[in-house]
Amino acid sequence: MFWYDHGMGGWGWIAMSLSMVLLVALAVAGVVLLLRSVDRFPSALARPPAAPSAKQVLADRFARGEIDEEEFEQRLTALRAHGQSQGRPGPRES
Repeated sequence: MFWYDHGMGGWGWIAMSLSMVLLVALAVAGVVLLLRSVDRFPSALARPPAAPSAKQVLADRFARGEIDEEEFEQRLTALRAHGQSQGRPGPRES
């Protein structure tokens, strides 16, 4: 039972020290990897990007050439009239 004469030899101490250093290094690496992987995912509290307003969508279509200036003005007038008829203020001019 006492193979090492009631104590640990020099190689036993070296092996135990190296294994403890390896164990601590693995634990630290595991914690670092865990924290980095948690940081990679977006927060559940993050807000999705706001949808563009109707005026912005209309301006984008005009800028891409999908509608001409006359149609743009007509639709913009309709948007303003619809917004005021609902009891809400119309969009502010920039």
